[in-house]
Amino acid sequence: MASTLGLMLISLSVILINIISLPLPSMAISSCNGPCKTPDDCTGKLTCINRKCNDDPDVGTHICGGGGGGGSCKSSGTLNCKRKSFPQFKCSPPVTSSTSAKLTLNDFSEGGDGGGTSECDGKFHPNSERVVALSTGWYDICGRLIRITASNGRSVTAKVVDECDSVNGCDSEHAGQPPCKNNIVDGSAAVWNVLGLNQDLGIVDVTWSLA
Repeated sequence: MASTLGLMLISLSVILINIISLPLPSMAISSCNGPCKTPDDCTGKLTCINRKCNDDPDVGTHICGGGGGGGSCKSSGTLNCKRKSFPQFKCSPPVTSSTSAKLTLNDFSEGGDGGGTSECDGKFHPNSERVVALSTGWYDICGRLIRITASNGRSVTAKVVDECDSVNGCDSEHAGQPPCKNNIVDGSAAVWNVLGLNQDLGIVDVTWSLA
C-alpha cells in the first residue's frame, strides 16, 4: 500500500513539473497603447509602462506622443525669430494605421530650400525621387518607407530621409526656416505629383502609415 502511494505521489510530482515547465503563451507584439507584460511585448523602441506599450523615456522615443500618459504632445518651448514666436515640439501625435498629418513641399536637392544634406544618409536627393522629412517626434523611423494617402484617394510610398526639425530653426542649417510643426510630412515634388496635388497649395491634409 505504501509502495503504491509512493508511486502515485511520484507520478503526480512529474505531472506538476511538466505543467510548470510548459512555456507560457506569448503575447502578440503591440504598438502604442497596446497590452503588454514585458518590454519584449512591445514593437520597435517602445517599452511596457503600466501594462501598456509606450515611449521609452530611457531611449527618448516620441512615437506615441511623448510620455506614459494619454499620448498628448505639448510644446516644449518657444523659438523667437523673424519677429515672431514659434512653438517647439520634441514629440508628435501617436502613430496609428492612419496618422493624420500636414503634407508640405520641400526641395531636397543641393541648393534647395531643405538646407543641408538629409539627416538619414548625408545626401541630397533630386526632386524626381519620392522622399520625405518627418517632424522630430516621428523621425525615429529614419530610412523606412511610409505610405501617404491624400483626400482624393490617391496614395504613394516614400522613403524617410530627413527630419523636419520641430525644435530648431531660423539658421543656415535650416535654410532660415522656423521650426516645423509636430505633424508634418515634408514631401518632395515627386510625392506631390504622384498624389495628383497642386504644389501651389503649399500644405494639404493627408494621412500616413508605415508601408
